[in-house]
Order: sequence, then structure tokens, then C-alpha cells
Amino acid sequence: MMDPIYVGYLAIFALLGLLALGIPISWGVGIVGVLGTIYMNGIGQAAQQISLTVWENGTLFVFIVLPLFLLMGQLSFHTGIANDLYDCVHKWFGRLPGGLAVAAVISNAIYGAVTGNSVAAVATMGPMVMPQFRKYKYNLSLATGTLASAGTLAVLVPPSTLLTIYGLWTETSIGELFIAGIVPCLLLSVAYCLVLMVWCMIRPEMGPKGPEYPWSEKIASLKKLLPTVAVMSIVLGGIYGGIMTPAEASGVGVAGVILVAALNRRMTIKALVDSLRAAAVTGGMVFTILITGIVFSRFLIQTQVTSSIVAWISSMELSTVVLMLAILIFYFVLGTAMDTFGMLILSLPFVMPVIDAHGINHIWFGIFVGVMVELAAVSPPVGITVAVMRAVAPDVPTTVIFKGCYPFLVLTVLLGIALIFWPELALWMPDYLNSL
Repeated sequence: MMDPIYVGYLAIFALLGLLALGIPISWGVGIVGVLGTIYMNGIGQAAQQISLTVWENGTLFVFIVLPLFLLMGQLSFHTGIANDLYDCVHKWFGRLPGGLAVAAVISNAIYGAVTGNSVAAVATMGPMVMPQFRKYKYNLSLATGTLASAGTLAVLVPPSTLLTIYGLWTETSIGELFIAGIVPCLLLSVAYCLVLMVWCMIRPEMGPKGPEYPWSEKIASLKKLLPTVAVMSIVLGGIYGGIMTPAEASGVGVAGVILVAALNRRMTIKALVDSLRAAAVTGGMVFTILITGIVFSRFLIQTQVTSSIVAWISSMELSTVVLMLAILIFYFVLGTAMDTFGMLILSLPFVMPVIDAHGINHIWFGIFVGVMVELAAVSPPVGITVAVMRAVAPDVPTTVIFKGCYPFLVLTVLLGIALIFWPELALWMPDYLNSL
């Protein structure tokens, strides 16, 4: 029998080969994990191990947060809550230089607090905002780049799907992850808005000012948004206040969105069915990636590949700053070839043992990974949110969309570097709340 560590490295190359052939990440990870486990343990014991892994993780009550938060986002989309959100932000901020783009950034950041998914944010806001950009003759590169980049803010805003997956995988407090993502998200949102305003002040033809609205309309738009803001405040406050578990809070969130939609007379059978279907499809995909990723991770542990990688990196005696800069580069390169979920699941089995060996805070690293995923979402040639934006605006070439993303991509890299040198950006709020 081949030395286990060689089996592990061979499995990694096999997985990379499958991914290069275009095999979906869940299938590739699952195939290599299952075949590797069979080779290491024999088919009988492997079947027992795999079935136990699937049962243990597939029946965890905490996993219910994923489909319920996904359902909450879908309900908000199909019942028009996103329309209320953009209408409000547009009326308050549209008159600024590049005001429609600024409104798009703010709307995406807030909408992320309902959907928790960057793809859903772009798919929702894109069709809603692009007609406004065209109406006021915005530069299409700036317009599409803004929407593709702003959608990634959902990664850091509660109830982020990615932070939920990270928390489940690493057994890290989902509530603390949600709280830790707020300050970095605010910083990035403000940076995006400032760059857009300066850009459009220097070159007004890139993003003309939007219309001016009377104060009566601005106040009326706030009133329509208040119920949704109240629901999200209850969900987040309930989680971190210890009143509700994340699983319970996700159920409350779904009930709250249904109630808001019903009061606005938008809760139709079609909206409910469409929301359930979309949440089930996305949830099934994410569950498959999670379970196959765990099978693959446990197989790698048996081959001692992870421990050898930790030993090799430890022998270099890298400082924490140098290590994290290297991981930033690693994620940047990985993000140019993989989608966000694939990048997360493929990297965690290798990266987390190194993080643990260096005593790096799991909450902080979760936010750092979230920023890296934001980076990947707009990095060529894959750029998942760019691909969604291309579908929303088929007349705009992909290269033009990517060009509009570059200023935001630079800001995201700078935030990642800032987190490395000032971890308090992510840890300040959880630490403060824990001290109360």
C-alpha cells in the first residue's frame, strides 16, 4: 500500500484535475473524498465512516439556519421588499455626485442584511437599478462595476451565507461572526461611496446627479422601510443578546418577513412557492458542498497531509503578519479560478490547521476570509458577481464590467491588509459587547 501522505498529495492533484475539467466542486470533492476513504480503509469501513459523517452533520439542528436564512432572502426578493429599500435610499442619496451609484452601494449593503448572499443581491438589484443608470446616462463600466462590486458586501452583513457556512464548518459562534462583520462592511461601504463621489466630481459625465425629491417623499420612503429594519434588528439583537439561537432567529426572521409582506399585501401563493423552490435549490447545493467537503477533510486528516503542511509552514517561523499576507495572496490567486463556495470549502481543510497552529482568532479569520471571498467575486476571469451582472446587462461586455470593478477591487485588497495590521477592526465590536 502506498504511503498515506503520498495518497493525500495524489488526491489533491486529482481534485485539481477534476476541477480543471469543469467538474462541479461538490462532485469533485465528493469523488476524491469517497474514493480516498475507500482506499485508506477498505470499502466496508469506508461506507460506515462516510454514512456516519453524513448522518452526524446532516442532522445537526444548527444547520437549519442555512435554508431558513436563504428563504428569508428569497421572500424579501419575491415580495418586493428590495424595491422599497432602493426607493428609500435612492430618494435620500440620489442627488449626490454619482448619487445613483452611491444609492446602489448603500442599498446592496442593507439588502445583504436580508438576503445574506452576494449573487442574490446582484441578481435583485441589477435589474432594478440598471434602467435608472441608463436613464441618467451613467457610464456603463462604472454602473455595472458598481453593482457587481456592491453585491459582494452581502458576504459581511448578517445573515451572511458564507459566514454561516464558515461558522458551521469551524464550530465558531455564528452570532459573533455576524457582529464582527459589521464594522468592516461599513468601512468598505463608505470607501466605495467616497470613491464614487470623488470619481464623479472629477468627471461628472461618468455619473450625473439624480433627481431631487421633496422631504415629504423622503419621509414616506423611510416609513415603508421601518418594518424590515425592525425585523433585522430583532434577528441580530436576539442572536447576540442570547435571547435566541441562530437557528431560532432564522425562523423568526422568516416569520417577520412574511408578516411584513402580508401587511403590505404582497404575500401571494406564487411568491411563497417561488421563494421555497429557490431556497431549496440553493440550500441543497450548499449542503452538498458542506457534506462532501467534510468527507474530503477527514480523508486528508487520515493521510496526514494537513499535519505535514502545518509542520512545513511552522518550520519557516513566519510571523503572523507575513503568514496572513501570504494567505491573502493565496486566496487572491485561488479566487481567479474558483467560485466563492468552492474556494471556501477547498481551502479550509488546509488553512484552518495552520491558523490553529498560529493561535489566530477564528472570528477574525472568518471576517478575513469573507473579505477574500469579496475579492474573488470580482476578480477575473471567473468573478461570480460579474457573471451575474453580465446576465443582467447582456449588452455590456465582460471586460467592461471588470474594468468598472477594479477601483473597488483595490479597496477590498486594502481592507484585507488593514485587517491584518489592525485585527481590532473586526474584533472590536464583539469584544465590546462581550464586556457588557
